[in-house]
Amino acid sequence: MIIGGFLGSGKTTTLLRLGKHLSETGHKIAIIVNEIGEIGLDGDTLSSTGIVTEELTSGCICCTLKISMEYTLSKLSDDFHPDVIIIEPTGIAFPRQIKEDIALMKIDDLSFAPIVNIIDGTRFNTEIKQTPKFILTQIEDAEILCINKVDIAEEEKVAEVRNFLEEINPEAEVIEFSAKEADEKFQKLIDLLAGKSKERETREAINSIEASEVSSYSGELTIKDCELEEQKAEKYATDVLTSISKQVKKLNPDFVGHIKIAMEYPGTLMKASITSSESIPNIEFFETKEKDCSLKFLSAVTNVEKEELVKIVEGTIKEHLEQEAIPFSNKVKNIQTIDIL
Repeated sequence: MIIGGFLGSGKTTTLLRLGKHLSETGHKIAIIVNEIGEIGLDGDTLSSTGIVTEELTSGCICCTLKISMEYTLSKLSDDFHPDVIIIEPTGIAFPRQIKEDIALMKIDDLSFAPIVNIIDGTRFNTEIKQTPKFILTQIEDAEILCINKVDIAEEEKVAEVRNFLEEINPEAEVIEFSAKEADEKFQKLIDLLAGKSKERETREAINSIEASEVSSYSGELTIKDCELEEQKAEKYATDVLTSISKQVKKLNPDFVGHIKIAMEYPGTLMKASITSSESIPNIEFFETKEKDCSLKFLSAVTNVEKEELVKIVEGTIKEHLEQEAIPFSNKVKNIQTIDIL
């Protein structure tokens, strides 16, 4: 199963819901997560639920990580023997290219579910204006188009998105749901995934990173205070994301993408994010067996110069740590940046 969708569309939440259902119905599943930066955040979230999760970082699996994908699939098959593998590519990947690459690997007893593309029903009009070529390609490639976040999106806006999707890709199934709710709407996705992907002519490869017009920056800081209270961590994340959003809006008032922070301290993983210039911080807490303390961050937004993004994100994260009197290592580890091309 390949679950695609632009940055911040709700892929990880969808995977959590889908993975839980498949596990409860007796399937042995594994998940491969691809983050655009060297720092993986979604893998931590999925692993905290007990699902077998492998991360591929430092690039896009439909562009630069094909060898890593083949190795990971082979290793999962040999070591774990899953009957379902779910792939969550980065939000700036083309899932159809991933399917075509995997098909060429000649893996025994392999079949594909229909290609899924998740669409954020609250901000689609902005996405299509910010990076039209990329979004249209994702839509055209999909076999199941899922309009997510219908619990918070306006009904009129959802109807407009559905009409647009059906016009661009009339052969795809278009469904609506909130990935946060295990209801009959989400069950429709589960039912459709039981089908088989259709054979299509191989398309000439497109560099998805270039097409996305996204700049990215990620890193990790060591937190020296392992007695961090939940309320203090939540306040920190809210203040940081709000400040970063305000600064990025000055450069691009209509940015879309994903700015994420994950703070881990004994027994707890806090994940916080914003997905556009109009969104407010969304914060979730997960139980974990991790004993170390760290702060990971990933920022990937449309039409902002890399140098400006790096300055804003790193400066804001460190400034607010100092304001909250949270001791940390000043050195950012595993920095990954991507230019707008």
